[in-house]
Amino acid sequence: MVEQSIWMQKVAADPGHSSWYVERFRSMARAGEDLAGEARLVDATVPRRARVLDAGCGSGRVGGALAEAGHDVVGVDVDPVLIEAAEQDHPGPLWMVGDLAELDLSAGGSTAPCDAIVCAGNVLPFLAPSTRGEVLRRFRAHLAPEGRVAVGFGAGRGYEFDEFFADAAAAELEPDLLLSTWDLRPFTDGSGFLVALLRGR
Repeated sequence: MVEQSIWMQKVAADPGHSSWYVERFRSMARAGEDLAGEARLVDATVPRRARVLDAGCGSGRVGGALAEAGHDVVGVDVDPVLIEAAEQDHPGPLWMVGDLAELDLSAGGSTAPCDAIVCAGNVLPFLAPSTRGEVLRRFRAHLAPEGRVAVGFGAGRGYEFDEFFADAAAAELEPDLLLSTWDLRPFTDGSGFLVALLRGR
């Protein structure tokens, strides 16, 4: 059994947190806000009908947009309330409850490697610190030879960028492109957000 994620610790402390999160993004969608920036970037990096893992998929906004673009999407999240919302709001992809530190898509009958893995929405800082390296190793194990992992998270959330790069290197993942936003602005030493596209070594 792996250490409980920081996200699920928050849910345990506030049982209404997941429902609040779901409604927050439903409200933003109703207001017409752009919620597909991450999906557009990933879509630009893969061939048509690519196989994409939405890791820490939440209520499915990124994976849902990628499915609408024609990709074969599997979404995994540790929170069953979020997976239920993904199934309701974005039918089509395969949505699965699971801890990313125990990620094994073959156990759910999904055996093909991933052309892309997207891990958006500050998922990595919400993992238990003891599991972050293992999660990146599991991403590497599920990645197709030419595939890439797209990770995005903010500074000041308990997971320093340098620590992330060290964990990625230990998982045999190396930077292919570093950005400071999902809309392609360059990453600098002073950036408060990191979008890293990683490839396998």
